[in-house]
This record gives sequence, structure tokens and C-alpha cells, in this order.
Amino acid sequence: MAASRRSVLCGAALGALALAAAPRARAATPRLTGSTPMSPPAWALLQRQLLRANAEACQVFYDRYFDERGYFLCFERWGANDGPDDAIENFNDWPLLHALGGAEIVRTMYTQGWEGHLRQYTAAKTTEVEIAREGMFYKEFNVQLDWQHHAEEMTLFHVQGLSDPNNPRFADRARRFSALYMGEDPDAPNYDPEHRVIRSLMNGSRGPMLRKATALDWAGDPFDTAGFFMEHGEDTYEQTLHHYDEYTDVVGDHPLNLFATTLALNAFMIDHEAKYRDWLLGYVDAWAERAKQNDDLIPSNVGLDGVIGSAADGNWWGGTYGWGFSPVNPVTGLREDRSRVFRTILGFFNAYLLTGDDRYLDTWRKQADRLNAEKRTVDGQIQTPTMFGPDGWYGWKNGLHQTNSLDIWWFSMKPSDRARAPDHPWVAFLEGRNPDFPEAALRDGLAQVATRAELQRQDTTTPDTRLADACLDINPARVTALMQTMMGAIHIARPGWSPTTANAGGSPLYARLRYFDPDNRRAGMPEDVAALVDRMTDDETAVTLINLNVTEARTVTVQGGGYGEHRIRSVTISDARQAVDAATFTVTLAPGSGAHLVLAMDRYVNPPTLRFPWDR
Repeated sequence: MAASRRSVLCGAALGALALAAAPRARAATPRLTGSTPMSPPAWALLQRQLLRANAEACQVFYDRYFDERGYFLCFERWGANDGPDDAIENFNDWPLLHALGGAEIVRTMYTQGWEGHLRQYTAAKTTEVEIAREGMFYKEFNVQLDWQHHAEEMTLFHVQGLSDPNNPRFADRARRFSALYMGEDPDAPNYDPEHRVIRSLMNGSRGPMLRKATALDWAGDPFDTAGFFMEHGEDTYEQTLHHYDEYTDVVGDHPLNLFATTLALNAFMIDHEAKYRDWLLGYVDAWAERAKQNDDLIPSNVGLDGVIGSAADGNWWGGTYGWGFSPVNPVTGLREDRSRVFRTILGFFNAYLLTGDDRYLDTWRKQADRLNAEKRTVDGQIQTPTMFGPDGWYGWKNGLHQTNSLDIWWFSMKPSDRARAPDHPWVAFLEGRNPDFPEAALRDGLAQVATRAELQRQDTTTPDTRLADACLDINPARVTALMQTMMGAIHIARPGWSPTTANAGGSPLYARLRYFDPDNRRAGMPEDVAALVDRMTDDETAVTLINLNVTEARTVTVQGGGYGEHRIRSVTISDARQAVDAATFTVTLAPGSGAHLVLAMDRYVNPPTLRFPWDR
């Protein structure tokens, strides 16, 4: 980055770093010192303001919608519309907020809420839905549902280890939940290791559904909808039930099950037990092989025998949430395209995080090429398909197929992948074309927190008129701008980080950098410190660190990657290079001081770990 642009970002000259002696705990940790005075740039002040605003709004939200047990105060139901996964989704992004440096109360609240919802929905039972008559959870996991909804249920858990890696409950659950999908739990024979298939779209702690699903299985017990806010627009329970009339073909494997790989990833990152890595890569490899066999298109149904389409009348595109799944919406009477195949790239990203092997991204490049090869022109507009059924391609969208292409570029950093992807304000900033992005994005984040806090104040629901999904749109945690500016991270959530990212819940943290507070022995940026990642390439990352406190020094540990998967070879400032050759280094910033660092990196060369730097 040119010096003139750095001055715009930082508002002050950037000084040198001095290498200091490192205390030797387990291994030498490079320690640097920043002492050049820096006037507080607007983005730094806005970052700290957004961290505070998020935490304050979350506390008000928690005090209203949760009780002292951590139970969500609602009318408890089973179902894909408004079931247990929706109750815990009210904490979406809270663990990320804390991991960024949010107040400690945030971790206290979401931990209590996570533990509470496990007890709440283990005790909650159905009457008519057979699988949940003994409890909606068994062994602290949903008894049986699809991985679109399991992933939403696991959104908090999948990133809980960022701030609490030494919690024995977390470690135990990571291993037990993984066992449900690795053939290790006799109560849950979900996985067939011979054919490398998860045996049904509907699976869980009581095993797979090996019959046709019914609308009742999906919609839950009948109830009187009068007085409830219905998120999906239904007026009656009958409409809720009929929403699922065509959700019947669930036997066999579906790419949605790739979301289960994040369970194994977390279990592996605890202590690097090889079986979790082996299972994850083996299962993703199976899907990559199926795509290769299927003309570079990931099939949406694989039978119990491991044969593509054998559980869907031989159709590779068959099955619920498959390429050809366009059921009738009873509210509108219209058919809606509901393929979920594009969301499942997360499994391949998890494999890439473990290996840095480009072939996991290439599976999706080739699929995009296949879809773009089917393009047509209508009224001068190029269109590409998103669906396939008995009559061929349909679900045409304007433009070339670019879903997930920015994410693929973020991982690979290849110019060829950037050329395949659309533009984005954040990417334009990283490329030097949008210098106003950090301030604009952070201000927008503050506006979103304020808007959601106001919506909460306007909410008139009560526990007996509130379904589990009623408050999802007023959860105040807004972290996308913080993740992008502070960590150079993509935020694959609901919605995704770019207009072209398919919605998906339950991802791990995909970040270029991460921070720790060594003085307080916690995850996240220390109080008063802000960071701006302003450039990323395949082997370099540029970041500005600033201590806004004018009377006290602050110390921050910088890590390569969300889980230490990147090796930092060196740190350079003002042409002075300091060797690091580790996943982390530590910087002490003098009062009111800052520094602009350029990190030379080898990406995806370390086994990812959840351990804090001082515990390694």
C-alpha cells in the first residue's frame, strides 16, 4: 500500500517496531513494541463504539427474552419452521462478538442460553410427532431433522470454542456430536463407512429416517396460530402443514449433510486426534468424486448403496432440497425453487481449511463452469440456470453463475478466481479502490444495532404468543463490518457476506487474522485497541493496530488465521523486517500509539487449533 494511502487510513506517521526479549513459557513468542503516536482515525473510534453498542444491546435483549435458567421465553414447538433451532438462533453472532473483543458479559449470556436451551428442549416433548415424544433433544442433540436446520441449531456451538476452548463440556460435546456422524454411536446409525454416505436427509441423535417423510414430521404438532407472529406468512396451522406436503423424499445422502463436517472440524481442533480429520476429508472426498462422476455437478441424491440418484428413481437431481425441488408455497399457491445445493460448499471450505488443497475449491469452479455453459440470452440479457428437473434446466437468473465465487477467491487469493467473481465494496477497499469503506461499513453496523434495538422496543409479543423464530430479525448483534475490518474475515451467516453468497448457518471462523488479550487471558482485541486489515494477498497481510488509550499501554497477540492455520514468516514496518516464523506474535502499543504492519505469511500450513496461544 502506498504511503499516501496509509496516511489517509491512520491519520499519522507510522513508526518503527522494536523487537523485545520474549518470555519462554512453552516456546519463544516474538514480541514487538509500537511507540509512534497516532491520531485516532474515525474507523478506530467507530470499531470500539460498535463493540460497545453490540454488547449493550445484547444485554437488553437477553434480559427481556431469556429467564434466569437461560430458557428462551416462548411457546415451545417442534418443527422446521419454529423449533429448537430457532430458539438458539437468537444468539447468532454473539460468540463472534465476544471473540472480536466484546464485553465478557456477552460470553456469560450466550453460554447460559446455550446450556439453558439444551435443558429446555430435552424436556420439551411432542404429542403427535413420534420421533420427539420422549424429548426434542436426546443426548443434547436434535433427535432428527435435516442439516439446514441442524446447522442453524449449531451456529452458536460451532464458534463457542473461539472464546472457551478449555470448557470440558464443549470438548465432550464436540466429540459426542461428531460420533453421531462417524458411525461411533449405536443409538444413531447415521453413517455408512463402506459407502461413505449419511443415510438420510433427516438424521440426528436417534438416527436416520429411512422412510418417506410426512408433512407432520416437518411441521410439528397442530396448534392454534391465532395471536402468533408467523414468520413464514401462514395464517393457519394447516398452511404450515401443507408447506411440507412435498418434503417426502429424504432417504439417502444429500449434500446438506456436508454441514456435519464442522462438528468433526471442531473435535479435531481440540487436540488434533487424526480420526476426525480423516473422517472429514474422506466424506468431502466422496462428494467430490460424485461430482466428477456426474459431469462436474454435485448430485442432490445418493442412495444407501452409494449410487448417485438410486434413492430418487435414478435421478441425480432428485430428493427434498435437491436440484429439482420446487414445492408449492401454500401461502401464495406458487411453486418456489428451494434447492439447497449451493449452500453446501461449507464442507469443502472446511476441507480446504485443514489442507490448503486447491482441488476442494476446483470442484466448485467446475460446477460453475457447467452452469455457465448452459447460459442463454433473453432480450439481450445473459441468464444461467439454478435448477434441474425432468424437463431439464430451469430457475433461470440474470447474469453468469457467480454464487460463492467471492468466497472461493478469498480462500485461494488467485487472480483467476478474482476474475470470475463480482465486485464488492469490501473487496474494492482491499484493492485500493474504496477508501471510505471502513467508516461507512462501521457506521452502517451501528445503524443496524440501533434499528434492531428500536424494533425490540416496539415488539408486543409475550411468552405465550411468541414462537421461537419471532425475534430472529431483532437480535441486535451486528458483526460483519467488525469481522471484515478487524480480521479480514468472511462472514458466512444469514445473510452471507456478499450478495452472491448462498445463505448458510453453522460455519466456523474463516479469518485472515485473529487477536487475543494476553493480559486478561481471553480471546479478542484488548480494550481500547482497534485494527484495520487494509490489504490481503496470497502471502501478505497488511494491518494497522492502534491503542486509543492515551494513558495506558495495551498488549495484543496477533494470530495468523482464525485457528492459527497460517504461519507468519515475518513482520515489516518502515522497511524494517522482524522474523516471526510462528502462528502468533505479540505487540505492546504505547499509550496513544499505533503501527502499520505487513505480515509475510504461509497460509494453511499449520494444523488449525482452538488452543489459546499461551496454552500451546
